Amino acid sequence: MSAKNRGSKKWISNVIFIIVLGVFFFTPVGTNVKVWLNRLLAMSPNIEKVSDQKKVNYESWQLVNEQGEVFDFDRVKGKVVIINFWATWCPPCIAEKPSFQELYDDYKNKVVFLFITTDEPDKVKAFKEKNKSTLPIYYQKSAAPAVLFSESIPASYVIDKKGNIVVRKFRAADWNSSKFRVSLDELLK
Repeated sequence: MSAKNRGSKKWISNVIFIIVLGVFFFTPVGTNVKVWLNRLLAMSPNIEKVSDQKKVNYESWQLVNEQGEVFDFDRVKGKVVIINFWATWCPPCIAEKPSFQELYDDYKNKVVFLFITTDEPDKVKAFKEKNKSTLPIYYQKSAAPAVLFSESIPASYVIDKKGNIVVRKFRAADWNSSKFRVSLDELLK
């Protein structure tokens, strides 16, 4: 094989590789693959050691729901709270939403769920309709407490009845795993 043919084949394989990368990173096909991979790799969240737990002060945090109503943080006193910062365009966020939906369906009367996004309401509505989601969505009107700060999404926190963060998860998780449900049931006792 001549050097010219080898060079041609290498060039063609490089172009194909770039096209595959482009499809993966910049099209819905790539998003679907990333969502599938995140679901495949999602693990159950773990309870943190007591020494690592920090208390949340909701005092200056303001949230509004999809109807524009201000969330009353008095509702969380003495309750277990699950907070999830997410976005409609984020593959790990999309990947974990079905497990959150299943958990929410079973625990919505026992746990306070706060799904917080900065996306436009019309995008959130379309996302919820497409995915048949009933998760309660909130928008921030002021900065979250510092202990809930994360530079990445998804960022999820489970807060016990005393206001301590007992779970911090910064990637897609299987929130509906039997292991997490056992932990959640313990927190609810």
